Amino acid sequence: MEFNGRFEMNDLQKLLHDRGLLPNERVQKYVDQEVIRLMDPYTPRLNGVLTKSATIGTKIGTGEIHQNVPYARYHYYGKLMVSSVTGSAWSHGESKILTDKDMNYNGAPMRGPYWFERMKVDKKEQILRGAQKVAGG
Repeated sequence: MEFNGRFEMNDLQKLLHDRGLLPNERVQKYVDQEVIRLMDPYTPRLNGVLTKSATIGTKIGTGEIHQNVPYARYHYYGKLMVSSVTGSAWSHGESKILTDKDMNYNGAPMRGPYWFERMKVDKKEQILRGAQKVAGG
């Protein structure tokens, strides 16, 4: 008994495109939007500017979340910064010095430093399941 067969596949880029898996396509857009949404309860919040900055500063679909406010970095690492001139609370426009003093957050321990990493530990599987659905899997 003899069998001859031929198996043809679309190229990888077409397969990825068909599933929405390329940059700026539906799966990456879903992941970006979910990360921003799910980070919100973990992000320090006084007036909502830091939380809103993730939406404003991010180009959905790129796979990079940007929070472009002057204090985002030191809030992310949770260490107090003070004025290099007075040694007291830092004001916008002054040079600043990083201290080793931990910051206190309203809504802690949920809201606080390293909000992306903490959200990812809690919500990674949820994001992956959603991305799988969006991709048609």
